[in-house]
Amino acid sequence: MKARNLFYISLVAIVVTSCYKEEFIQSGTGLEDWTSSTHSSTATPDYNVVFPDDQVNRFDITISADDWANMQADLDDLYGSSSGGGPGGAPGSFSDETPIYVPCTLTFNDKDWYYVGIRYKGNSSLSAYSSGVNKLPFRLEFAQFDDDYPEITGQTFYGFPALSMSSNYNDKSFLREKVGCDLFREFGVPAPHTSFYEMYVDYGEGPVYYGLYTAVEVAFESMLNKQFGSETGNCYKPDGDGAAWSTNGWNLEDFENKTTGGTGGSDITELYNALHDDSRLTDTDAWKTQLESLFDVDGFLKWLAVNTTIQNWDTYGRMTHNYYLYHDPADDLIKWIPWDNNEAFEEGKMGGALSFEFSEINESDWPMIKYILGVPAYEDQFKAHILDFINGAFETSKMEAYYDDLATLVQFSAEAESSDYSFISSIAEFTSAISELKSHAADRYTVAYDYAN
Repeated sequence: MKARNLFYISLVAIVVTSCYKEEFIQSGTGLEDWTSSTHSSTATPDYNVVFPDDQVNRFDITISADDWANMQADLDDLYGSSSGGGPGGAPGSFSDETPIYVPCTLTFNDKDWYYVGIRYKGNSSLSAYSSGVNKLPFRLEFAQFDDDYPEITGQTFYGFPALSMSSNYNDKSFLREKVGCDLFREFGVPAPHTSFYEMYVDYGEGPVYYGLYTAVEVAFESMLNKQFGSETGNCYKPDGDGAAWSTNGWNLEDFENKTTGGTGGSDITELYNALHDDSRLTDTDAWKTQLESLFDVDGFLKWLAVNTTIQNWDTYGRMTHNYYLYHDPADDLIKWIPWDNNEAFEEGKMGGALSFEFSEINESDWPMIKYILGVPAYEDQFKAHILDFINGAFETSKMEAYYDDLATLVQFSAEAESSDYSFISSIAEFTSAISELKSHAADRYTVAYDYAN
């Protein structure tokens, strides 16, 4: 009888320990701040905490001196030694390799997250070091080192497995990344949530203010559940010649599948074949029917209307990157997701932002735009979306007020940046950049209205 009671007591203890692992596992591991709602893989993503629209959050990152040295040495190997005086590289060209992760402790609102993976990210934004600016973008992966530290298995940040920390490179207003994502979502185009963070980094010499960053939701994780209701479909990150959808350099290897690993599958091949089918020139209705059975054409046209209006040049049409594709299991259509808006809201580089007529590009190089807009009915949809956008989400007085509110929110954090960790040399540059954004909104309304009418 006593043995049976001991068995039941042991069984109950096992069940209790399992059920309350999130609260009690820390007692022997030093993970004192771990709770199921803040750290666990079962936590519901808390958008109000992680992506507030009305406050600037703060991250404190602590990295050991040895790990920091390894992180900088790796960047030097990828991009060459810095000439700017700070740790890291001074890239003259982009590297095909991803910078290494090192573990760090992340502190937020007096709570710690443990052995968080941190690495540098970006392409052109890493070139900041060539001018001596040490403010670089980071990627945070909260369970990156759970193989080495099983006690953090499944660690998240309020339900988010990872965050992309944009340095607001080449953006003296600090606002473009957030405003771009907000406008896309408001107009019904799936796009990440964002919020502002002050970022402090201590790599053995005390906390250093790295400046005001924009935290961006990772497109192929929580965002899919939030905006599509599922993350089981193929989510592709196109990057390279194949991402142009042209017959020149077409390559499935350029479509990294973030859901399952590997590269482009039969769904991408089907869409490519439908886009280039000869029926486009012989039977337009049949071509449209086939294309619309695979691809959310109207969603693409909405993206194109917003993207062209705000002059986001660093994406499809000029560059073969900065978008995702999601094969949505809800309707079996491939959806277009924008990414990386820090270069938007200006005329742009690399030939400049595209006009509404897209006369700067030819159909053989950028067929997703030229083939689709070559159909009069699609061109009419495109124009209708432009008018809806500029009279709704992008209405001029609304944008002016929005820019004022955001500028007030971030000005203190922007002004606190030091010259070694900033893309502005004075707060006057910030103020001027806000004025330019307001003028841009008014100018683009006029250009868009004239085109669409």
